[in-house]
Formats: sequence, structure tokens, C-alpha cells
Amino acid sequence: MKNFKYIFLMLTFLGVACSDLEEEPVGLLSPDGFFNSPADVQTAVNGAIGTMAEEGYWGRKLSLPIMLRSDMVTIADVGTAARRIDHNQFTVQADNGMITAFWPRSYQIIAATNEAIAGAADVNAPEAQLNAATAEAYFVRAFAYYNLVRLFGAVPYLDTPVSNIDEAAQISKTPETEVYANIISDLEYAKQWLPDTQPSTAKPTKATAAGYLASVYLTMGEYQKAYDEAKYIISNEGKFGLTLADDFQDLFNADKQSGLNEALFTLDFNGFRAGNYGQDYQAALTGIRGNEAGGIGGGWSVAAPTVEVYNTWDGRDYRKAVSLDTIGIFKGNVEPFINFPNFDSRNIASAYIAKYTRFPGLTSNGNGRGSSFNYAMMRYAEVLLIAAEALNEVTPGTTEADGYVNRVRARARNQAGTMSMYPLDVTAGLSKDAFRTMVLEERKWELAFEFKRWFDIKRRKMGDEVFGPSGLEPQPNFSAARDYYLPLPADELQRNPNLQPNNTGY
Repeated sequence: MKNFKYIFLMLTFLGVACSDLEEEPVGLLSPDGFFNSPADVQTAVNGAIGTMAEEGYWGRKLSLPIMLRSDMVTIADVGTAARRIDHNQFTVQADNGMITAFWPRSYQIIAATNEAIAGAADVNAPEAQLNAATAEAYFVRAFAYYNLVRLFGAVPYLDTPVSNIDEAAQISKTPETEVYANIISDLEYAKQWLPDTQPSTAKPTKATAAGYLASVYLTMGEYQKAYDEAKYIISNEGKFGLTLADDFQDLFNADKQSGLNEALFTLDFNGFRAGNYGQDYQAALTGIRGNEAGGIGGGWSVAAPTVEVYNTWDGRDYRKAVSLDTIGIFKGNVEPFINFPNFDSRNIASAYIAKYTRFPGLTSNGNGRGSSFNYAMMRYAEVLLIAAEALNEVTPGTTEADGYVNRVRARARNQAGTMSMYPLDVTAGLSKDAFRTMVLEERKWELAFEFKRWFDIKRRKMGDEVFGPSGLEPQPNFSAARDYYLPLPADELQRNPNLQPNNTGY
């Protein structure tokens, strides 16, 4: 998002306010007649990407529910807004304020990409130049729909600009399988036309498109295709400029992220804000109340790991030390997490998430809300783990699959330049079931608090197990018949009866 310029596109449906990737809107234009060059298409795409950094999308409203619905994060401050608690406790209703906020933002992003794609058809320019810009729009549209379909299942699918609002108000839901097919089509186009590398990880590449194809196929249970896409990236990691960062901690240090080559795609925050744009609330939401460390004024103690996350995570794993804050500073003294509630009753006696609070970089306001943090939507480590998981389903017991996990574990043994003996390499010859269990655990720790765990629980249908009495976060309200999907937002249902019936159980 850094160093891009954009406009506000005033769309005829679900109007889009596209944030400058530097948070500086420069005008108000109608899309009609605007698209005259590939640069104009790129401007619209940049606006769509910029909108992702809005508070109503990844800044808080979408990212927080995904985190809370996992078994690794719970509500610490029980006095926080009920709309957040409901996601954690699986008591969500159709009028939940998180859903009614991020749903329209999702369609604003989609609307901007549809305008870019339609506008490109009227531009006279060399095919390669024009298609590279258009391919970014296809990728962003796929990204937005991939989040929607995993959360809601069948959703309205719009792939062209809407010129008749009365017709738009009558649109029906598109079956889940059809939405996935459209996502795959968009990603295939993006993979064909995107470049091998980009000047910023906020712009997608061929590897980005392939990585999301691998993820989509993994979600759909099409394991051979998931492996093929992940293998394509691995075989071309040099061409794509991808490698694992040497030090796991650097991935979550805002001052070092730009020098790394592990992220396939990031949402970037720039350390300043314009209204709700650039508002990154993860440091605030996951930070410890009253904590003086970092000088950002502490956090709000909304989302924190349960103590069982700390208890079950092997202390020899460097990733645990990077991911969790076990101490805080209160009144100038270093205190262990067991004492956190003594300094503010809204804290819980558990280690807190450190990935977004320890090294937030430049921040324009308190609690880290105007951060300069880059959120990796997908890292190369995840690609390796996708390849391992998918290959095990197709051909169990291979040393190749073992090797992908071992690459991730080898990086974890590099503890700030000092090599550890843990985690050990994968035991050779694991059964198919044992390997599957192992790689899902590896994803749990490697990608902890990176908004992946809920989707793993959903695609592997692990809810009854992980939210049961022996899970990290028992949730008696969880219902496998209902809670793998969110309810469609009540205001949309009221406006458009064709979206009925709502999802099962709501």
C-alpha cells in the first residue's frame, strides 16, 4: 500500500471509498469515462487494495472475528462490546455489528475491482501491459470472495458493475460451489498475467495467485491440485524471490518486514491515518491493559490466548517466545502474566499475543492504532505446509512431505542467531493420519494468531473436538450444524428477501 496514489470511485452500488495507500484521497470521480489507460485501471485496483486497510475490513471488523472464532484466542475483557463476545462464544445473530460492518466493505472492494475489469475492456493498450494491471483486480476480487465464501457459504456473486440498483436489490445467493469456481477462474487469470515479482508485497504476483489457488484447493479437499500449485511455487522460489526469513521474530517487526522475502501478499499500514483508513486495531485489541512496554499506552485486553495455549505450547519452541508476551511492565516493574489482573481487572492471568505489540514500528496514536505494520496474508512457510498436507493426502509417507515441514522447523530452531535442537525434524514413516495431525499442529504454532486457525478448524471439521471439554478453549455453545457458517447480515436480509433463507440455525 505504500507510495500508491488513488481516487475515490463513486460507484452506483455499494459505493466504494478507496483509501490512498498513503491515506491521501485526491479526488472524487465517476468511473464513467475515467478508464483511458492501464494506469487508470491500476488506480482503481490500488483503491480496492487500500480499502482493505479500512477499519471496517482488516483494520478490525473482519480480522477480529476470524481470530476470536479460533480455539487459540478468547475474550479477556468481559466488558468489551457484545458483538465481539458473541463471535468468541458462538452466540452470533444476524444483526451482529461486526458482520454488518465488514459485509458492505467486502462488496465495496469487489465493486472497485469490477469497475477496473470492466473499464479495462475499453482501454487501447498493449495486451501484456493492460492485462498485468487487470490481473491485480482479478486477484483482489478472488481474495475478497474467498473470505466471504469461507465465512458465509452461498453469497451474492457480482462480477460486473451494477448500473441498475433496483435489479441489484433483487439479486439472489450464488451456490457455494459456483462461488469457488469463479474464485479459481479469477486466480487462474491472475496467475497467467501477473509478474513474477513486484516492487511491494502489497501487490500480488504469480506466486501470490498460485498460493491462493493452493489454499482454495486445500479448502475444497482437492489435494492433488493444492499440491500442484504449492509445488509450482516451491520449484520456482528463486524466480519469485521467495525464501523463509532467517529469524522468525523479524516477521513481526514492523521496522524489518520490508527487507524480508517470505510474504506472498501483505496488507500494509503506514503509521498514519485518515479517518478510518490506516486504522490498525490489532495492537490495541490484543495488547495488555496498563502495560508500559513499548511506550504505546498498553492495549485493551480484548483478545488473548487462553492459558491452555501457553501450557500446551512447548517452551523450547522459539516461536512461542516470539508469539506470546509472558511479562509486562507496570509502574516501572517487570511482572509475570499471573499478576496482570492485579494492575487492571480487565486483564486475564495468561500470556498475551505479542506478534502485533512487541515491535509495532511508527504509530500515529495511542495503543498502536495508527501502525506501520504489514500483515502477511500468506507467507512462504504456509505454502510449504500446504504442500506437505496435500501431498500426504495423495501419497502418504513421502520424504518430500517430511522435508517441507522440516524446512519450517529448521527456521524455528534459529533462535535469534543461536541454533536450538527444537523442534525436531519430522519422524520418518508417519502414517497418513498421524502426518495429518502433525501438520495441522505445525500450522497451529507456525501461524498462531495470523487469522488461519479458524479456517483450519472449519475445513477439517474439528469444531466438536477443539471446542470440547479437552480443547484449548471449551465452548459449549458451538454447534457443528450451525457455526461453521456465519448468518447473513440482518440489514441485507431486510433489504433483499431473495437472500432468504438465512444460513442454517440462525
